[in-house]
Amino acid sequence: MMSDIFGVSAPAKLNLALNIVGRRADGYHLLDSLFAFCGLADGLRFQPSDDLTLSISGSWGSQITDNADNLVLRAALLLRDHAGSKAGAAIHLTKHIPVAAGLGGGSADAAAALRGLNRFWNLHCAEDQLFGLAAKLGADVPACLASHPVLATGIGDLLRPLPPLPPCGILLVNPRVATPTPAVFKAFAKAHPVIAPRSLVSFEHSFADLDALVSVLAQRGNDLLTAAISVTPVIGEVLHALRALPDCRYAHLSGSGATCFGLFATEELAVEAAAKLAAHQPDWWCWSGSWVSSQ
Repeated sequence: MMSDIFGVSAPAKLNLALNIVGRRADGYHLLDSLFAFCGLADGLRFQPSDDLTLSISGSWGSQITDNADNLVLRAALLLRDHAGSKAGAAIHLTKHIPVAAGLGGGSADAAAALRGLNRFWNLHCAEDQLFGLAAKLGADVPACLASHPVLATGIGDLLRPLPPLPPCGILLVNPRVATPTPAVFKAFAKAHPVIAPRSLVSFEHSFADLDALVSVLAQRGNDLLTAAISVTPVIGEVLHALRALPDCRYAHLSGSGATCFGLFATEELAVEAAAKLAAHQPDWWCWSGSWVSSQ
């Protein structure tokens, strides 16, 4: 086991577009979605220990538990069992990503735990092994393990790499209201008992610049928007406020919400927009930045 303390980052996932293209016999919805990753991230720190423990801090840390149901501990136990190891670690999670917010925070944390503990414990698990373990933890975890733009199909577990996204500024806004994903999908299913086949514009070769990306996103949208607003009506107010910002090039809901995102020509414009919005809605959570550096 490594003797040094070290940390890894867990970038937040955005659904820049999300389309429901079918439903499996078991009730799971089939997706066609663009996943991207931004500079907002949780942090995981690993320290030598005889036991396997988890502690949590950060602005959103009080909203999650440190028991065996936490995805970080589940990922650690899964990896350890896979490797036939009994190694321990004192894991500390610093929670910056809002909870139940359509940003894949729990999935990102699980992916970071797999990636970080594989190194910390010197397990030398191959990438395909880590992706196999990630798939057992949740549909979004493999994408979070990759942490670069991907087309996600199936139930979100089938991934195809996409070109890097054009540079731009990103503004995330959350009204501090948790929006449980199952409730949103239930509302969608009630409103759409039958999902008709349709043709979707391709993401391929569409990222030459922000104009090209926005054009495709505008045609795609997020099929869960109406259902999410029915569960959490304030999402409509957030989206309206974002779209009213003068420099916002595109705004929509991420995943099942309640976080909405706005895209801007530069990071500086996103920072200015965040300040304007915060002045009018001080109770809302805002973050401004750009894509993770690997994109």
